[in-house]
Amino acid sequence: MNHDPREISIRQAQALVDDWIKSVGGGYFSPLTNMAILAEETGEVARAISRLYGDQRSKAGEKIDLADELADVLWVAMALANQTGVDLTEALRANLAKKTARDADRFKPN
Repeated sequence: MNHDPREISIRQAQALVDDWIKSVGGGYFSPLTNMAILAEETGEVARAISRLYGDQRSKAGEKIDLADELADVLWVAMALANQTGVDLTEALRANLAKKTARDADRFKPN
C-alpha cells in the first residue's frame, strides 16, 4: 500500500495542533475552558446531524458543514490530550483492545 503524503497520523495531528496553538493561537486555554469548548463543538455536530439527517430543517442561508464541525471536535480533543499528556495514538490502541475483548461476542448473531 502506498502512503499518501497528505495523510496525517494521529500523533502528527496532535503535534500540528500543539505547534499551531503555541505559534499562532497564543497558547492553550485552560483544560476546563477547552472542555467547555469541546461540549460546544459537540453540540454543533449534533445540530449539523439533526439538519442533515434528522427532522429539523436549516434556516434560510444557514450553511451546514458536518466535516468542519467534526474537525473542530477533533481539534479540541487533541488540544485537551496535548495539555493533559495523553498520547491519543496509544489511547486509541488501548481503547480498541478494550472494546475488542469486551465485545468479542456482543454483536454476533445469537
